[in-house]
Amino acid sequence: MADVAREAGVSGQTVSRVANGRTNVDDATRERVLAAMRRVGYRPNSAARALRNGKFRSIGVIISALPTFGNSRTLDAIAAAVVAEGFSIILMPVTRPTQGEVTGAFGKLNEQSVDGVVILIEQHQLDQSEIELPHGLPVVVIDSSARYDYPVVDTDQADGAAQATRHLLDLGHHTVWHIAGPPQSYAAERRRKSWQATLEGAGRPVPPVSTGDWTPEAGYRAGQRLAADPAVTAVFAANDQMALGLLRAMHEAGRTVPGEVSVVGFDDMDESAHFWPPLTTIRQSFEAVGRHAVAALLAEIAADVEAGAPVTVPTELVVRASTAPPPE
Repeated sequence: MADVAREAGVSGQTVSRVANGRTNVDDATRERVLAAMRRVGYRPNSAARALRNGKFRSIGVIISALPTFGNSRTLDAIAAAVVAEGFSIILMPVTRPTQGEVTGAFGKLNEQSVDGVVILIEQHQLDQSEIELPHGLPVVVIDSSARYDYPVVDTDQADGAAQATRHLLDLGHHTVWHIAGPPQSYAAERRRKSWQATLEGAGRPVPPVSTGDWTPEAGYRAGQRLAADPAVTAVFAANDQMALGLLRAMHEAGRTVPGEVSVVGFDDMDESAHFWPPLTTIRQSFEAVGRHAVAALLAEIAADVEAGAPVTVPTELVVRASTAPPPE
């Protein structure tokens, strides 16, 4: 800490505040201290020596404080893969993916002596250039488009949305309506953009987007509006939970699924096969994402390897009874 303070020209107390993610440090000073930390290879406490020897056998996960279904399933897969390798796991929730919170989370994980970190934050802000991930620990990032010097493991969101949209067009629907996830979600934006690009590529009109928050209630509210429009014959919901609310709205409005309206979801939750009707959806492998993330992180820890090409986990269209050709 004294080396960092001398390098940055600040007090040891200021270094401590930055290391712990405190907010009472101005941006210019924080950046100067972070740069000094990188130059001298600073770690809180005695973790530096042990990290080089790989003695902790513990992995940290920085995760959104209110995880989505997808993040929860991915976290389960990460935990299973970590335990199988004889490591323990330490969770560090963050309420907002700001520079201060992410830096603070890294600092706390360093104090708890982890060998590496998996970042599982859905929000789009993680892709912005001002979010700089502190150096000094092996890191793997899940689902991000940012160009980090770390391995990135990503579900093929775009291809999944394209499969959903093409499936409905191939059935004969003139166009496809969309219920998108929240705009701050990286996954939701990838799905929305791919849905739009697929329609445009097929020369079809692009209807206005309904935006939800991943919940069945959001799908239900959007479904009420869509059910009132007789032109709507096909809807792609950005996740299965919103598709569930959409199905209820269609049933209440007397519009049969799939007789009058076809519905496709995304995720393939365990319950999706038991919706009424059983839901056509896009299956993504949370288990594969978690397994690849842990494998990449352990490779970094063991050999100090450089980041390779992003790992993209494919998706799969699962056709069930909620889709059919449009009514005559």
